[in-house]
Amino acid sequence: MKRYIGIMSGTSLDGVDVVLCQIDKHCCILEESHYIPFDNDLKNEIINMINGTTTFQKVGKVDYLLGIFFAKAVNELLEKTELSSEDIVAIGSHGQTVWHQPNTVTPFSMQLGNPSVLSVHTKIDVITDFRSKDIALGGQGAPFAPAFHHFLFSHIQNCAVLNIGGMANISIFEPNIIGYDTGCGNVLMDLWIKECKNEEYDKDGEWAKSGTVNLKLLNNMLEDGYFLLNYPKSTGREYFNKEFLINYLKSVGKIPNEDIQATLLALTVTSIANEIKKFKIEKLLVCGGGAKNIFLMEQLQELLPHVEVSSTTKYGVDSDNLEAMIFAWFAHKRLANEKINLKTVTGAKKNTILGAIYAKD
Repeated sequence: MKRYIGIMSGTSLDGVDVVLCQIDKHCCILEESHYIPFDNDLKNEIINMINGTTTFQKVGKVDYLLGIFFAKAVNELLEKTELSSEDIVAIGSHGQTVWHQPNTVTPFSMQLGNPSVLSVHTKIDVITDFRSKDIALGGQGAPFAPAFHHFLFSHIQNCAVLNIGGMANISIFEPNIIGYDTGCGNVLMDLWIKECKNEEYDKDGEWAKSGTVNLKLLNNMLEDGYFLLNYPKSTGREYFNKEFLINYLKSVGKIPNEDIQATLLALTVTSIANEIKKFKIEKLLVCGGGAKNIFLMEQLQELLPHVEVSSTTKYGVDSDNLEAMIFAWFAHKRLANEKINLKTVTGAKKNTILGAIYAKD
């Protein structure tokens, strides 16, 4: 088995997860992990770029700073494990998504985190830009997790995997692999608690638990066009953002802040449950930040009484690090010139080799 590093910085924009994995054709084993949070200046630069207008200068600046940030995380991981760059075959870096629009006449998905900067500052080959080829083949370029979820969990009958990050996505394995973004995960809840209480997230869902769901607001949001789309489909902060929330709040008048938070949690849970009910699922394995939200997990179990809802950790894969592991595995697949089985997930014309190689030398 050989060592690869995976990097994931998701739509929650809380920080970067870096993992060290031992990988061969049959398994992907997590050896060590490391996490560093975004500093507020960089996080705000990214959010402002997504939500407002920007310039080429700002895009280039953020691209460079993210490359440095990712390299810092990798080098800290190497120091933690007492390994050198020579011990690592390659880094698989997803990059930080700043815009995702696969459903236009000019489809694209943009991730920043300069791979040349990353390779120079770590002295390790970098594999990145995984989404562009899939989109060029008519696919959504997302989600990519289902291929890795299938690799890890397909032996479990009637199983689905749910990742709740900024957005939420599900992976279904039978009869073909399918997967798609169900909609918002933590993004609106994080946005609202930051707006009202200047906190980064609602720990254990306690603030949401203190409120009462506003059914009018919930039902209005559930009728949004995104939730009515058939899969394949994918989304991001360019859709589920502050403007999205404000537009729906206008329709209900003044309601308590904690009730809005309770309703946003109900939106995430209900939109997920509505999709899971479309399939014959007995076990739902949850990963991502949402798996730590106790109230969210309780509400999800309540809406899915005939499904066992549990963390992927129960099945031997750490729920915090699973997403970063995907890109270590993708790097391994790229260097082996192996196609990724995603066409039934993204809607691409065919399965293909994904990722571009940025050599250290």
